Amino acid sequence: MDLATIVGVIGVWAIIIFAMVLGGDPAMFLNIPSLLIVVGGSIFAVLMKFELGQFLGAGKVAAKAFSFKLPKPDAMIDEIVELAGEARKNGLLALEGKEVSYDFLAKGIQLLVDGHDPDVVKSLLGKDMRLAADRHNVGKSVFMQMGDTGPAMGMIGTLIGLVAMLANMDDPKSIGPAMAVALLTTLYGAMMANMLCIPIGDKVGLRADEEGRLQAMVLDALLAIQAGQNPRVIESILRTYLPESKRGEGEAE
Repeated sequence: MDLATIVGVIGVWAIIIFAMVLGGDPAMFLNIPSLLIVVGGSIFAVLMKFELGQFLGAGKVAAKAFSFKLPKPDAMIDEIVELAGEARKNGLLALEGKEVSYDFLAKGIQLLVDGHDPDVVKSLLGKDMRLAADRHNVGKSVFMQMGDTGPAMGMIGTLIGLVAMLANMDDPKSIGPAMAVALLTTLYGAMMANMLCIPIGDKVGLRADEEGRLQAMVLDALLAIQAGQNPRVIESILRTYLPESKRGEGEAE
């Protein structure tokens, strides 16, 4: 589980709800028609921009904002260096059947064992990388579009409420409550965008970047192993993918 995402979601909603409770009766902040306009309107408006499969698949992609399972880059480098040493001593066929911690690496090793040319390996794995990036980008786009559409639907709901309020100006006592209800749609839109959709979209983009970097590192490693480079040279190349503060740790060992 991604602790930062969990703590962030719980924290921001808890603070807002606590502020509502301190402000008086929390029930005054609940209005079902306003919720329908903002949430329902945003969902259907965004659905028009994507295919049904892409829209439904965004939920699966968004799960990576909360739970993301990727090997740590430094641990992956150690694993790759060990594989490189084995391949250098006993040949690429010695890697067949080796258990590894990352599916992308396992697929690449199988391509090496099968004897494919470097260009074929690079092309096939590069296509996998592009398709994965496309899936992440679509998922991110769905949530970013929800973040953009939510406040707009909130404004539409507010305008609907204002029209209804102005139509009943004969009753001064109804103006205040009607105005409050009209403003709730703007509140719901802002909350949905800034407390849920946009943060999830940004986190999905961050996860996509992390996975892309790891896959690029693995691809460089596989091509270097296939070329028969020294494992220490491969390690030095791969450590450039790490933050500068961690690059010397492996060499120090």
